[in-house]
Amino acid sequence: MTLESTNAHESPFDPAAPLTPTGNLRRRRAISRVAESGATLAAALAVGVLGIVVYGVLVHGAGALSLDFFFEGAPNGIGPALVGTAEIVTMATLLAVPLGVLVAVYLVEFGGGRIATPVRLALDVMNGYPSIIVGVFIFILIVEATASQSAIAASVALAIIMLSIVARGTEEVLRLVPDSMREASDALGVSRWRSILTVILPSAVGGIATATILAVARAAGETAPLILLTSNNPGIEVSLNPFEAVPNVPGTIYRLSEEANPEGFARAWGAGFVLLALIMAANVGARVLLNRSRRKMAG
Repeated sequence: MTLESTNAHESPFDPAAPLTPTGNLRRRRAISRVAESGATLAAALAVGVLGIVVYGVLVHGAGALSLDFFFEGAPNGIGPALVGTAEIVTMATLLAVPLGVLVAVYLVEFGGGRIATPVRLALDVMNGYPSIIVGVFIFILIVEATASQSAIAASVALAIIMLSIVARGTEEVLRLVPDSMREASDALGVSRWRSILTVILPSAVGGIATATILAVARAAGETAPLILLTSNNPGIEVSLNPFEAVPNVPGTIYRLSEEANPEGFARAWGAGFVLLALIMAANVGARVLLNRSRRKMAG
């Protein structure tokens, strides 16, 4: 039998014909169900662990919460520590956000080729290395040079931690700005820097705010740099001098947990609950703001 006669008996391929299942369909469906079940279980486990942590902190710290706890100083309250934390984080935000936005603008609007890749790599490395390394670096750079701890040193360390989060988050948001807006500005003869300031950044302001809030939430919970850089203050009174050590919530939790005092443990749990609640509120607010920004850009 010739090759021509064999091909003549075979039915021609019809691309419009409906697909028919093969013998591997049952196996593929089983693998798909196993993968889906595994992903669902992992997500439920992550949420469950968070719920256990929140419940444990709430149970142990709820008894310490009161108005005096929020407004008095040590040893009965954390009022000065709350003010000091707000001061440090605010200064860190003022340092990190402008620089992070400028880095993101460079990567999206001007950077390209060989320079952008190492910058992104540096930001990713900064986002991943331990915060204690930052604390040691700033301790050598500022604390040893000035022979004293200070809120400025702590804010610089937190700004370094926040920088990569702000820069990478802002970069992703700037990439969502439609190219048609840039092309319209170029067609009108608007200079690049004026187009960035008046068109691109205002369109992405919601996403930039989201990245900032996430960075603030990350910085507010850091403990290691603050212990090294601004822990020499018992937190009895409010201190706003940035050139001296100021009390802060993470440092207060660490100090109370190291004391052999049951009442101190209770106050440490209470301070931990306050800090956890603030961080969770910031993260939820950031997610809501990010969804609004995405809907606005999509519309």
